[in-house]
Amino acid sequence: MLRPIRTLAAAAAALALVSACNSASTNGSSPGKPGDAPGNSRGVTADSVKVGGIVSMTSAGGYSKKDTDLGAKARYLRANAEGGINGRKIDYLGAEDDGQDPAKNLAAARKLVQQDKVFAVAPMSSVTFSGADFLEQEKVPTFGWGTLPSFCGPQHIYGFNGCLVPTPGGTLNQTWPEGIGQVLGGAQGRSVAIIANDSDAGKFGIRTFQQGFASAGFKVSYAKASVPATAVPSDWSAYVKEILAANDGKAPDAVVSVMQTPNNIGLFTALKRSGYQGLLSDPTDYDPGLLAKDATKQALDGVHVLLQFQPFESTDPKMTQFKADIKAASGGQEVPLSMHMLTGYMSADLFVSIARKAGKDLTVESFQAAAQGFSDTGTLVGDRAEPKGQKDSFGCGALVQLKNGAYEVSVPFKCYEPIPFK
Repeated sequence: MLRPIRTLAAAAAALALVSACNSASTNGSSPGKPGDAPGNSRGVTADSVKVGGIVSMTSAGGYSKKDTDLGAKARYLRANAEGGINGRKIDYLGAEDDGQDPAKNLAAARKLVQQDKVFAVAPMSSVTFSGADFLEQEKVPTFGWGTLPSFCGPQHIYGFNGCLVPTPGGTLNQTWPEGIGQVLGGAQGRSVAIIANDSDAGKFGIRTFQQGFASAGFKVSYAKASVPATAVPSDWSAYVKEILAANDGKAPDAVVSVMQTPNNIGLFTALKRSGYQGLLSDPTDYDPGLLAKDATKQALDGVHVLLQFQPFESTDPKMTQFKADIKAASGGQEVPLSMHMLTGYMSADLFVSIARKAGKDLTVESFQAAAQGFSDTGTLVGDRAEPKGQKDSFGCGALVQLKNGAYEVSVPFKCYEPIPFK
């Protein structure tokens, strides 16, 4: 019952201008409080449950997360082949394209709920999540990568690997500092430099990782959100000079970049040209598409990349299943794997897993009750538990290193004890 991906309808754009208080009832009857019965079983029939997605399929800068939709489709196809959700087939409508535009993100959320009458949104994958308040108000179970604050706290919004934006009273995932410590043979006596963009996200990244690396035993010799967020510097010499003298006049043992690929390429290239021999690491550059250009491969060679899921190089049976599901969803063709595919796949997987535990009488209330006591182990993102995941990450991850044009696992996937975030 899978339908082809559809682009955002023109009417949905107009919906973005309508305030939440004037929204139509979710069940097509007279207006009432958001999420009130009988709307609590919206999208559910005797033999199907309707699900949609919101994904940045396009963007002004050309960046795309379109593979997220394929990942979700792959997981739903297998779920349906196994009998669906307690006998109900999953009617996946595909993903609405928000174009990384806040207005379109909200419009897509409204369209899926008010026009398409979906029970859940899985996946939601975008750098903007302006539709979060509306989806929470309408009590729509929503699933995505918990890298945005909206995945941390709301009752109906879930990160497939938990909440990755710590708040006071929450915890910090220690995969990165613990993994780098393993590569270096221990953190004691080792120093690290952390660099990020001059933005709210960059400053928050510096705050969190500075605490995490210090707690793991590293000396944090440099921690600055100083790189312009609006443009990639053409000259990295000033940053390199500061970093190379940060450890009491010496170079640090590791340089950690909390930035995107274009910045990482520039920074790492400049550090290598300066003669830097220490460890380089970032959380973004795990993508076979990056290996298509020799210049990119050279710039990122030797870099250890943080993952918060099982590496594609893993021999874990669940990774084998993931690859088979992606191939099936691609019409039997081998396609390059990406982090976006896994985002869609695991968002769909968490939804399916909780919905199956909700039983035959599937409503928002029964779904939420199942989520409150949900837990499982050994998934591609480790051990999962709710509602823990709405406040904390699941604390698992790995490091991979690009060597001679191919990725290798440098620190195997493992779950680490998180630390309190201050």
